[in-house]
Amino acid sequence: MSRMRASGVEIVEDAAPEFEAVGAIQRGLHDFNQAMGGPYDREPVTLLVQDPDGKTLGGLLGLTFWGWLFVDWLWLSPDLRGQGVGAELLARAEAIARERGCTNAYTDTFSFQAPGFWQKNGYAEFGRLEGMPAGHARVWFRKAL
Repeated sequence: MSRMRASGVEIVEDAAPEFEAVGAIQRGLHDFNQAMGGPYDREPVTLLVQDPDGKTLGGLLGLTFWGWLFVDWLWLSPDLRGQGVGAELLARAEAIARERGCTNAYTDTFSFQAPGFWQKNGYAEFGRLEGMPAGHARVWFRKAL
C-alpha cells in the first residue's frame, strides 16, 4: 500500500522496476559516495577459465576501487576444484589489484561454500552473520596485499 507523504512524495512497491529507476538509485548513491570518499577509480577484474573450445568453466569477477580489490564471484566447475586453479585465479586478481595500487582485498562467502579456501590463501575473517541462510552463515574475509 502506498501513501502520499506530507512532502508530496509517494513510496511505491515495485517488484520489477524499470532500468531508469534502478539507475537513478545507483547513480545517486555512487555520486554521494564519491563526494564523501573521493573518486572510485572503479575498474572490473574479470578472469575466465576456459576449455580449448572457449567454453567458460569458471572464473573470478571483481572490482578495484578506493585502493581495495573486491572479489565478488569466484566459481569453478566441480571437476576443476582442488587442483590449484582457484588459488591461481585469486593470485592473478591480487596481482592486477597491486598493479592498480590496491593495498587490501575483501570478499564474502557462505559457510557452506569454501571459507577454508580463503583462509588457506591468506584471508582473515572479519565478520560473520549467523543464520544467513538458516543453519549457515555469511562470512566476510580480508587480506592485506
